[in-house]
Amino acid sequence: MSLTTFAFLVAGLVLLVIGAEALVRGASRLAVRIGLSPLAIGLTVVAFGTSAPEAAVSVQAAFSGSGDIAVGNVLGSNIANILLILGLSALIAPLSVSRQLVRLDVPVMIGAGVLTYALAWNGRLGRLEGLLLLAGIVVYTLTLFLLSRRGQATPPAIEADMPEVRPSRLAWLTDLLLVTLGLVLLVGGARLLVEGAVTLARALGLSELLIGLTVVAVGTSLPELATSMLAVLRGQRDIAVGNVVGSSIFNLLLVIGAAAVAAADGLSISPNALAFDFPVMLAVFVACLPIFFSGYHINRWEGLLFFAYYLAYTLYLVLFATGLPALELFRHAMTWYALPLTCTVVLVTFLRALRHPR
Repeated sequence: MSLTTFAFLVAGLVLLVIGAEALVRGASRLAVRIGLSPLAIGLTVVAFGTSAPEAAVSVQAAFSGSGDIAVGNVLGSNIANILLILGLSALIAPLSVSRQLVRLDVPVMIGAGVLTYALAWNGRLGRLEGLLLLAGIVVYTLTLFLLSRRGQATPPAIEADMPEVRPSRLAWLTDLLLVTLGLVLLVGGARLLVEGAVTLARALGLSELLIGLTVVAVGTSLPELATSMLAVLRGQRDIAVGNVVGSSIFNLLLVIGAAAVAAADGLSISPNALAFDFPVMLAVFVACLPIFFSGYHINRWEGLLFFAYYLAYTLYLVLFATGLPALELFRHAMTWYALPLTCTVVLVTFLRALRHPR
């Protein structure tokens, strides 16, 4: 890998993180001025802000004709959201889960994943399918806005960050400038990251899908990781879960929808993504329900389980890409031992939670 490619990757990631931070700050303050509830802010404004790097990268990749990076970025980011980010967050401290998240937002996340998978089944997402996904995020956002009327308190994290919020023209202008600056940095960072990722994939002889699922996905998930870890350290553990779930929904409906609309000839879907990565993402989404239902919290051992499976998923991708003989042994161990054992433990925990609800 040349020094220029490395510089593009690092500069792109830095600009994405700074841009997302500016966008979240400005948008969160604007949302508070409008009067949105804490849950609506977490699931819409903050989730959109932390999904902005994925959106910028995927749309830029779609414009450039790198559809595998656009799709791999979203699939990899969603898998990283649940397994990596929630796993690490729960290892720091057990996470509380809102009942609305379990009853509304997680089912919406699963439904969005199933819908996207069904639309992509023929190997291509056209502009019509992209518009359908964008309509889905509009409906979801409006639903959350209607639900937000039940509570209007400002989240402690946002309140602490804006001690002197006054409805002055200067304050509104400052927040709008932050949003604009964030968007500009996101676009610039996305262009550098996509160019560096494509160059890296070609230099190493790896597929663009693999680079999108790993390097680009983890890089664009850094805002979600930073937000969730900070929320846990501040004791706002429900925000950590809400940010991840909301971001996954935005990734599927908004990011893939926008990328499909932006692509000139539609967004091509790799057969490998349809055969493996989409099913893995859906399995991870479905696994959230029994774990979240178990007392409406995520224990440390569940966080360790999530994190271990993310390492296993990444290892599988590397073994598959390199064609090492250990792939078959690893696949056998996961299929016949690790997965059945995990499903049994999760099922027993879920049944115990149903018998002894907290």
